[in-house]
Amino acid sequence: MIKKILKRVFRKPAKTKLVGNAQVIPFRLHGVAHDQISYGALKVTDGLQAAGYQAYVVGGAVRDLLLERIPKDFDIATNATPEEVRRIFRRARIIGRRFQLVHVMFGEEVVEVSTFRRMIEAEDAQTDEHGRLLRDNEFGDQEQDAARRDFTANALFYDPSTQEIYDFHGGYADTRNHLLRIIGDPLVRYREDPVRMLRAVRLSAKLGIKLDAATAAPIAKMKSLLDNVPKARLLDEVLKMLLSGHSLVCIQQLRKMNLHHGLLPLLDVIWEQPMGEKFIMLALRNTDERLSQDKTVSPAFLFAALLWHEVLAAWNLRVRQGARPVGAMHEAMDEVLAKQRAQLAIPHRQDAVMKEIWLMQQRFEQRAGQRPFRLLEQPRFRAGFDFLLLRCASGEVDDQLGLWWDEFQNASAGRQAEMLQPEAAGEKKRRRKPRKKPEVSAVDEP
Repeated sequence: MIKKILKRVFRKPAKTKLVGNAQVIPFRLHGVAHDQISYGALKVTDGLQAAGYQAYVVGGAVRDLLLERIPKDFDIATNATPEEVRRIFRRARIIGRRFQLVHVMFGEEVVEVSTFRRMIEAEDAQTDEHGRLLRDNEFGDQEQDAARRDFTANALFYDPSTQEIYDFHGGYADTRNHLLRIIGDPLVRYREDPVRMLRAVRLSAKLGIKLDAATAAPIAKMKSLLDNVPKARLLDEVLKMLLSGHSLVCIQQLRKMNLHHGLLPLLDVIWEQPMGEKFIMLALRNTDERLSQDKTVSPAFLFAALLWHEVLAAWNLRVRQGARPVGAMHEAMDEVLAKQRAQLAIPHRQDAVMKEIWLMQQRFEQRAGQRPFRLLEQPRFRAGFDFLLLRCASGEVDDQLGLWWDEFQNASAGRQAEMLQPEAAGEKKRRRKPRKKPEVSAVDEP
């Protein structure tokens, strides 16, 4: 017992070692144990290594474990080709066109396996007129794979069998210092892929770590490159921000770095209206809370909230010009969605949900006759009601409206009848007189 205590007190401090150009950090230094890796990821690395290949847990999972966060998923990088990976695992399928990946399934867990890649030399790379890479990688080795990754914190390789971390770019020290730093020259890397500017903002906000000064400096003057990014990629990145569980911080950081304009619903215009800003902040905070509680979040609901005050402004303008309210709302919705689609490729399948939520807001004002009962039967009533509560909380409409609907939807039939408001004068439908059947004239028989 005494010997064990003495060894613990006087043992040599853990040190890193160099293997090629990689700094290898031992378990005693980083503290990430192999039992923190998911079952599926361990099975994949064990299977590949048993077959004679290299295999490491990579990217965000290693970064999150070092930051004492629970990774969302575990990705694997290997020197085995996709076909070789598929031959090793029974439940595996190859996906992707531009660069093939393998999905290995273990029950509900899907482990993504990628082959080491390398950046194509500048003279051989395919770029567009703005310098954005169109084809930027092909098979390579571990060191080349690390070099083509975006940030040092995402370029760490963890070997579950030895519990060692391989670091080619100082990512371990950066992560421990809560610093997000891009690999290579920021000017070159942002020009290769402008979405990296949004990723830098999103990751620093999501992880609560500081953006390296040299990484942040070029963003303000290079943000125009985002105009050349395919809309689908922009939408994908925006959705990651909104569904990160830290959307409020992400949007605030985007605004601080002047990256928000044009990507989301003309936030410059909306934030000039105190009520519009309050509404959006409440919507984002509500989304973050739901995600923290493992509740589902609808992208359509989020976009409906972000675009609502643009729709409202367009609707009010048309009503003031004499248009009928319902027709004016349809025109306003179409106008705003068309304008936003010029920046983000919001799928058309989301349009119907967004429009239903927006149209319901007028119907919540109608609390007489059979209208409330018909509204309760709408498939997306709950989404529309949640949207109404956000409007109440922001001060846009009276709280009593939300309280009335909260009670009405859960009340007994008798109580619901008592709660109904009287029909306004002229709103009661007049009974139509039955139409008289036209008299059929008799035809004389010959």
